[in-house]
Amino acid sequence: MKNFVVKTIANAGALAVAIWLLQDITLTGDNTGRKILTLILVALLFGLVNFVVKPVVKLLTLPLFILTLGLITLVVNALMLMLTSWLAGVVNLSFHVDGFWTAVLGGLIISVVSWALNVVLPDED
Repeated sequence: MKNFVVKTIANAGALAVAIWLLQDITLTGDNTGRKILTLILVALLFGLVNFVVKPVVKLLTLPLFILTLGLITLVVNALMLMLTSWLAGVVNLSFHVDGFWTAVLGGLIISVVSWALNVVLPDED
């Protein structure tokens, strides 16, 4: 359970950094508390997408992973971020990613920050 909480906090922190750095990734809310709640819910949604959808997409694109020496990971991460944005709109969360290239850069930022936070935060169960 502790591992799940740590990964959610890391996802929320990584998403917050991407929102802060890129003007085309937006998170809106009436007040700070609402924004934090929305950020945590989006982080949970992002974690769910990465847990359920990403392995299937990686398996289906395995030849592209081999052909591009793993660079297709940037595209897969961008697609997962765009899917999270779409699902957030479906469940009425105020999170939006505007454009594919923004999603590519956002996915790169989220990957790096999430990795760094997972190194720093404890990961015991």
